[in-house]
Amino acid sequence: MLELVFHEMNQSVCAFVGILFAYGLTCILLHCCGGLLPRDGGRDFAVDGKLSQGKPRGAGFVFILIFAVATILFLPFNRERVIYVILTVAAMLTGFLDDCSKSPWGEYKKGILDLIISVMVAITYINFNGTALSIAFLDTQIVLPKIIFGILATVLVWVSINVTNCADGVDGLSATLTSVSLMSFYFTADSTGLTEDYRYMSLLLVACLLGYLWYNATPSRMMMGDAGSRAMGLVIAIMALKSGHALLYIPFAIVLILDGGLGLLKVALLRFLKIRILKNTRTPLHDHVRKNLGWSNTQTVFKFAIMQIVVAFATAWLIR
Repeated sequence: MLELVFHEMNQSVCAFVGILFAYGLTCILLHCCGGLLPRDGGRDFAVDGKLSQGKPRGAGFVFILIFAVATILFLPFNRERVIYVILTVAAMLTGFLDDCSKSPWGEYKKGILDLIISVMVAITYINFNGTALSIAFLDTQIVLPKIIFGILATVLVWVSINVTNCADGVDGLSATLTSVSLMSFYFTADSTGLTEDYRYMSLLLVACLLGYLWYNATPSRMMMGDAGSRAMGLVIAIMALKSGHALLYIPFAIVLILDGGLGLLKVALLRFLKIRILKNTRTPLHDHVRKNLGWSNTQTVFKFAIMQIVVAFATAWLIR
C-alpha cells in the first residue's frame, strides 16, 4: 500500500513539473527568441490587418515544439500517442514554412497537406482503437465500417485544422478558444472515454498556450501564425476522437466552427457552386463583430470565449 501511495505521489509530482515545464519554457523561449521569428507583412483584407505588420509571426513553432517535447518527456511511451505528436509537429511545420514564405502558399497546396495529415490521423486512430462511435446524447454506441469511419474522421480532423486556422485573426482569440475546447474535453473525461494520459496531454498544450498568451494579449507582441493554429486544430480533433465521442467536437468547438467555418463554407459555395450566402456578413465572424458591431479586440475575445464556455457547461451537464 505504501509503495502504491509513493508511486501515485511520484506521478503527481511528475505531472506538476511537466505543466510548469511547458508553461515556463514557452514563456522563456518566446521572450528570448521571439525576435528571431519571421515578421508579419500585414493583411489588407482583414480588419486592422495592417496593425500586425512587422510583428514576429510563427510563435507556434516554439510552443508546439515545447508541447511535443513535454508530451514525450512527461508521459509514458505509447506508440499511438507518439504518432499523434509527430503529426502535430508536421502540421506545425507546414504552417511555419508558410509563415516564413515570402509569398503565401496557395489554398489548394495547404488543403492537400492538411488532407494528408488528416488521413494519417484517421488511419492511426482506427488501427489502435477500432471504429466504434459513442453518441452521448442518445447513450448508445455504433460500430461503423472502416471506410466510413475513416472518411468521417478525416473530415473531422481536416475541418478542425482549418476552422481553427481561420479563427486566428484577433489577438488572443484562437488560443483562448482552443484552451476552452481542450479543457471541455478534460473536465468531461469521466463521462466519456478520454483516458488520463490524453487528459494530461491536453493540459500540456493549454499550459503552452497560456505561456504564449502572455505575449499575445491585446496589444500583442507576437503572433502564432499558421504554425500554431493548424497544430492546435489537430490536437482538438485528436481529443475528440480519443474521447470516443467524436460528435462532442461540435459543441466543444462551436465558436471556432462558426467563426472560422462560415468563411470556408461561404467561399466554397461561391467558388464551386456559384451560390452566395451571408452577403451582409463579414467572415470570419471576428471581423464582422469588430467592423460592423464595433467590438474591440478584447470584447471579441471575451464574448466569444463566454459563448463557448456557456455551450460547454450546458453540454457537460447534458452528458453527465
